This record gives sequence, structure tokens and C-alpha cells, in this order.
Amino acid sequence: MKKRSEFLSAFLFVLPALLVYLFYFIIPIPTSAYYSLFNWNGISPDMEYLGFENWIALFNDPVFWKSFINNITLVIASILIQLPLALLLALLVSSRLKGNKLFKLLYFVPMMLSAVAIGMTWNFIYEPNYGLLNSLLSGAGLESLTRGWLGDPNLALGAVIAAICWQYIPFYMVIFTAALAGIPGEIMDAAHIDGASKVQSFFLITVPLLSNTIKMASVLSLTGSLKYFALIFVMTQGGPNHASELMATYMYKQAFTSFRMGYGSTVAVFIFLISFLLTVIVLRFGRRTALAND
Repeated sequence: MKKRSEFLSAFLFVLPALLVYLFYFIIPIPTSAYYSLFNWNGISPDMEYLGFENWIALFNDPVFWKSFINNITLVIASILIQLPLALLLALLVSSRLKGNKLFKLLYFVPMMLSAVAIGMTWNFIYEPNYGLLNSLLSGAGLESLTRGWLGDPNLALGAVIAAICWQYIPFYMVIFTAALAGIPGEIMDAAHIDGASKVQSFFLITVPLLSNTIKMASVLSLTGSLKYFALIFVMTQGGPNHASELMATYMYKQAFTSFRMGYGSTVAVFIFLISFLLTVIVLRFGRRTALAND
């Protein structure tokens, strides 16, 4: 009876969070899958059953596949840029350098800003006439390199990816800093006594001990990049000419701008499926790598 009472008490405390998670994260998945079978504007009660016509249209939609490729580009850039730089900053702030507490605060500032504020700031940086980036290039005598960064279809996606990386590197820095704090100092001292250099200690001791953290950070970066929306929408809204379009921005436009809720739900379900599939692949790959190392 005592254990049952303790379980009931714990369940009642957890229940509000479970309900929020259920209604905002779990139920929308099958609901979106249901709506993807209909032609619906999202407002009127009339819904026309289409079967899999929305899915057929999705796989024949060149704009969607362009947004998909942009998303994969963002995923690769996020993992290859954000995680290594975050680990480098984590090593820096974990060292005994003078003033590292100030560095921790400065590096974490981007995470304290809203996506709208960051987007507006970077819009001013990229502004072609009086923006900071073009002003610095002109001041350095590199006028030939000045561009309309967000207006050029060949540069818009890369320009926004730079802003996204600047925003999220501090988040992964905090994760790696916490993981580095959990590495026993005795291991590093023993490696130093055995004659290992700092570079050798990093690649042969630190990185293997951080493998689980790196895997977790990779999954977070992967899933976050596939459903990313805020900064892209503030800076470019997917333009110019869909050059920086992502699946989430395309879904939003279809569902809430064009009022094609059924088609937008189809895009949403596809985002979920591809995120789930790639997450499983990353976790399986990480598990096999860990077993191989053992």
C-alpha cells in the first residue's frame, strides 16, 4: 500500500507534464497523418477525401525537394561546423585561462536572444548598402567581394546557415563543457606522466570519453536542423526564389498562407518520418562504432 501510494503521488506530480507532452507532441503526429489524406483549408468543416493524392503531389513537387536538399545541407553544416567549434570553445572555457568566466558569458549571449532579435541583427549585418559585413569588406579594400548576401540565390542559404551556427554553437558548448567536467583529472595526469602530448590526450582520451555526448549532440543537431524554422523565416522567408527554403518554412506557407492544410500536414508527416529515420541511423551507427572500439 505504501509503494502504491508513493507511485500515485509521483504520478500526480508528473501528470501535468505528461498531458502537455501528449497533447502538443504525441497527438499531433497521428492527427497530421489523418489530415494528409484530405483536401482541407484548415477553417471550414468541409474536408474532401483524397487518399494518397497529397503524397503523390509531394513526391512530384520540385519546390519541396529543393527545400529537402536545403535541409540536408543545413544538417551537414550544423554537424560539421557547430559541434567542432562548440567542443573547441568548451575546451577553452574549461581551461584555467584568466578571464574564462567572462568568455563563458560572452559565448553564451546568442542563446539568450530570441530568434527574431538574432534574425534582425544578422539582416543588418548582411544589408547590402550599409551593413556591417560589406562595410568591413569595403574598409579593407575588398569592394569586389561585397554582395547582396540575402538577395543572391547562390549565397542566401550559406548566409543564413552562418547565423544559425552562431546562434546554436553556445548550446552545444554548454553540453560539452558539462561532459568535460565529468572526465577524471587523474586520467589526464596519468597520460601526461606517460609522455602523451595535449593533442594526443585530446584525440586518444578526451574524444573517446565524449563519444556518448558527441552522439547525443549529433542527434539534437540533426533533428533540430530538419525542423528548423524561426531564423530562416525572419531573415529570408525561404527566398529568394526558394533558395533558402526549408521543409518547415514550406510547410508553414502551404498550411497557413495558401490554406492547404492537408498538403501542409503531408509535409509535416514527411519531416517527422525523415527525422525518425535519420535519428535511428545515427544511433545505430554510434552503437556499432562503440562496439567496434570495445
